Amino acid sequence: MKVKELPIDDRPREKLILRGSQNLSNAELIAILLRTGTKGQSVIEVAQELIKKYNDLNFLMSQSHDALKNFHGIGKDKAATLLAAFELSRRVDSEKKWMFVQKIASPKDVAEIFIPLLRDELKEQFFVVCLSTSNKIIKYERISEGSLSSSVVHPREVFKVAIENSSANIILLHNHPSGNLEASNEDISLTRKLVEAGKNLEIQVFDHIIIAGNSYTSMVEKRII
Repeated sequence: MKVKELPIDDRPREKLILRGSQNLSNAELIAILLRTGTKGQSVIEVAQELIKKYNDLNFLMSQSHDALKNFHGIGKDKAATLLAAFELSRRVDSEKKWMFVQKIASPKDVAEIFIPLLRDELKEQFFVVCLSTSNKIIKYERISEGSLSSSVVHPREVFKVAIENSSANIILLHNHPSGNLEASNEDISLTRKLVEAGKNLEIQVFDHIIIAGNSYTSMVEKRII
C-alpha cells in the first residue's frame, strides 16, 4: 500500500502535523525526508529497510553520500537530504549542550559536548573552542577538515578566532576517525607551537582534546602540555 492510500492520520507528514514529531517512528521520520518509495515498496518500507541494514541511527548517520545514494530507493538527491538532516541533528545536539553549560570545569565537560558532533565524522576536523574569563564557552569554530598538520592549521588562524571573540582561554579540539586515542607526534608538536604562540598573545591554551568514537584524550590530563 502506498502512503497516499493510507488514512490521512496515518500518513507520516500528516501524522507529524496533527500529533507532533514525537509520535512518529524512526522509519516514519525518515520516510518524510525520502518523500517517495519505489515501484515495489512504499516509502515507509524503504525507510525500514534502510534502518534494518545499518542496525541503528548512529551508524546510519555516519554513512557517506556514496553509501546512501547506492541504497535501492534513495539515489543522490535523497541521500543529500538525509545527510543534511543528520548534520543539523548533530549541530543542534552539540549547541543545546554548550549553550547551557555555565562553566567548563574539566576536559570531560568539553568531551561530553563535542562527542555527539565528532564521533561519527569520517574526516579529521580541527576546532577552536573559545572560553570567557569564567570558562564559559563563547563560541566554537572549525579551522580545518581533512588532516591535522602544521601546514593545515596555522597559529594565525587559531588566534584570529580567539581574538575576534575576546577569548581569555581557548581549547584545541580535533577528532581521530580511526578511533585511535593516542596523540601523534604531529599532534604534540602542533599543540606546543600553539601554546607558545598563545603565551605571546596572552591567550592561554587551556587544553587540546582528541575525540575518538565515544572516548577522548586530554593532553593536559596526559601531561603532554
